[in-house]
Amino acid sequence: MISFAFYFFAVLITLLFLVTVMSKNVLYAMTSLAAGMVLISGLFFILGADFLGAVQLIVYVGAIMALYSFAMMFFDVTRDVKEDNSNNTVVFLLGGAIALLLVLMFSAPILGTGAQALHPAVVGATNPQAVGLVLFTKYLVPFEVAAIMLLVAMIAGIILAGKQMDESLTMTEQEENINEMKGDEQ
Repeated sequence: MISFAFYFFAVLITLLFLVTVMSKNVLYAMTSLAAGMVLISGLFFILGADFLGAVQLIVYVGAIMALYSFAMMFFDVTRDVKEDNSNNTVVFLLGGAIALLLVLMFSAPILGTGAQALHPAVVGATNPQAVGLVLFTKYLVPFEVAAIMLLVAMIAGIILAGKQMDESLTMTEQEENINEMKGDEQ
């Protein structure tokens, strides 16, 4: 049952991240990114890494929600959203799939009590201590690479947002000058 849930989550995460990359609408991309991150935390909970699941929810999903709110403030993304739910069967099937997903999420820890970790933890260590030991010994290089990638992505986002803000302010000033010139002519 755990392997089914793992692969089910993996397929859903992949599909959500494909929507994130392929979507032209910022609202849809951010929503699917946040849902994918929540499902990644679900993978951690299924595998018994409660600490990592909680950190995933708090740090990454929280950061994406902050990014989501900034995107909603700075860009008028709702003008492109046109809701047309003429096909009720699709809505019904998606609702049923989400309900099934929730049932699987909450039943997986009960059904998978006999799962064993591949790397046994240190005797007497709590879950956060065991995570820290494995993270900073065996997985130190991937951890540092991920940190550098996040830093580069943050700096690139700040630079790109600054350029877009400059362009939008310049366009606004030019439009105001044109409107003033039209008003003076009349």
